[in-house]
Amino acid sequence: MRIRSVQAHLLSSPLPIPLKLSYYGGQRTILKRDAMLIRVEADNGLVGYAPGQGSEKAKQGIDAVVAPFLEGRTLADPDALRVQFAEGPGISIDQRKLYCAAEIALYDLVGKSKGVPVSELLGGRVRDRIRLYGSAGMYMSPAEYAEEAHAIAKLGFRAYKMRSGMGPAEDLETVRQMRDAVGPDFDLMVDAHTWWRMGDRNYLPDTIHKLARDLSQYGLAWLEEPLPPEDHEGYRLLKNLDLLPIASGEHEPDEPGYLDLILTECVDYVQMDVVCQGGYTAARRLLKEIERAGLKFAFHSWGTALEVLAAAHLGVCWPEQVIEWLEFPCYATPSRAGMYPFPLAEEILKEPLRIEHGDLIVPTGPGLGVEVDEGVVERYPWIPGPWSYFEIDSPRETRAVTADHSEPWFGEIR
Repeated sequence: MRIRSVQAHLLSSPLPIPLKLSYYGGQRTILKRDAMLIRVEADNGLVGYAPGQGSEKAKQGIDAVVAPFLEGRTLADPDALRVQFAEGPGISIDQRKLYCAAEIALYDLVGKSKGVPVSELLGGRVRDRIRLYGSAGMYMSPAEYAEEAHAIAKLGFRAYKMRSGMGPAEDLETVRQMRDAVGPDFDLMVDAHTWWRMGDRNYLPDTIHKLARDLSQYGLAWLEEPLPPEDHEGYRLLKNLDLLPIASGEHEPDEPGYLDLILTECVDYVQMDVVCQGGYTAARRLLKEIERAGLKFAFHSWGTALEVLAAAHLGVCWPEQVIEWLEFPCYATPSRAGMYPFPLAEEILKEPLRIEHGDLIVPTGPGLGVEVDEGVVERYPWIPGPWSYFEIDSPRETRAVTADHSEPWFGEIR
């Protein structure tokens, strides 16, 4: 099987009207959501698909480096091609990360050609389902957070993650009301990565320690990224207080950073995005270290259903004691709770993912086991420019978000 073409399609799903959200230290404006669909076609007519980073920089890297390397090559073993790429044009870590995102499409192709699911190519599944947590919760009043948490629970999820940053007192009140709304047996996660967007009102370590102590009474599943990601010593100090589980990892720039996070046991949950941070290859290496350290892993997934599914195929190759959670972003529809509309997220697949009692049932068909709707390329044409802005009160500045979550968090400052 020879690779005929590699295409990276940028997609944009504009919001009907800009969404403005106020928080402790500024205001966020969301204009659209972006995505990338990577399409790899073989000379036998099979097509493999992968999610990619929704940015022009990522597309340029795939078009200029990854595609020219892959086109015309024989595809039998994705591992062999990756080694050749790393020894050839993949001289930078950013290029290797882009390649590993596109590599998901190679696994999809090989799985289709052999008639086996991608999970079998990644070591073999040990289960058929993976637990999801409903991820939404952006800059609301405590009562609105509680209402959304209850609505996510009614959808069948067994956990809900919200974004804090409304001020320490209001964050604590929010968690109290959420716990009252969902009861004691429903998991709650607090995503606290506010350290870059609040300016002079950013929470200091003493405030974070006190807030963690106060939050601990509500039985959180974890407190996520309360400190800058590079502050591993700060994470060690916080974890050693043994107040509540700590999660981080989705902003780690490379594997040495991950290994330090794991081997020095800075966190209870290690997080990673297979699209942005090294694909199946990096995740498989790190999972062995996570298991040895007795820690747990949780996928970061903030894009389309194709991204969720790609992660799930790796997730079911490990027992729940190692990979416990997969993030499922909950986008709003006229009849369903969520943070804002992003119809492209579901429409990229011809059939919805199968979710039962809050678990994703991972398809057993060849490759990723789903049909991708290529019609989204025409229905959601690319809209240039940032998809989101943060207007920080002090010091006064505006930061424009132009890429996915694991990329540097501001593309330009104006």
